[in-house]
Amino acid sequence: MGRTPVEQALIILGLVFPQAARESLTRLTVAQRDAALFHLRELTFSTLFKGLAQCPACYERLELAFSSDDLRAMDLLPDPDLPLYDTPAAVTQFRAKGYEVGFRLPTSADLLQIARLADAGRAHQHLLEACIVSARHRKQIVSITELPPAVIQNIVEQIGQAAAIANLTISATCPACSHQWEIVFDIVSYFWSEINTWAMRMLREIHVLASTYGWSEAEILAMSAWRRQRYLELIGA
Repeated sequence: MGRTPVEQALIILGLVFPQAARESLTRLTVAQRDAALFHLRELTFSTLFKGLAQCPACYERLELAFSSDDLRAMDLLPDPDLPLYDTPAAVTQFRAKGYEVGFRLPTSADLLQIARLADAGRAHQHLLEACIVSARHRKQIVSITELPPAVIQNIVEQIGQAAAIANLTISATCPACSHQWEIVFDIVSYFWSEINTWAMRMLREIHVLASTYGWSEAEILAMSAWRRQRYLELIGA
């Protein structure tokens, strides 16, 4: 609790891959990381994602639902290929108007580095500098600051397209006023919230069963969810 979303994502992956060094997990691209989290969420809870949203125009509340299968059908979510922690970030070459730029997708290590920067502009520039690994103009090495704005914008767009699963947006239409808007979906915050809710529910169940039967926490956790539920029903909890 109290950690940043990047740290929470690394905590989840660290529990799933205890043999992987934290440094290896931080080197995963954000797209690789989020694809892994989508798959882990499927294994932990289900393929269905549900949530509530509020229309920014009329404040009507509406339910949203989609499945990870929908994302795969749209080629946004790749098939699971775990473990990923030993997969290096690939470098993509971009060529236009005499410029040749090599760039990679951002990683959790990059996001941890910019988390302490208060200025959004500086953070954006720092992240871009980290992702651009080489830049040449007519075979001459140039600095990132020498790249034209159009070249920079093209690279940013390519990064966004390649990391679409980490920048997932949902198109919503209000049934009351027909207002349309985009909702950003963050798998890290969503999955962490579900884990937290489940943990709080488990603590309550343990408290009720331990108070009633005198069982230890370890004994209660060793039971199946079905058996715990039957005991809770017997005592009316």
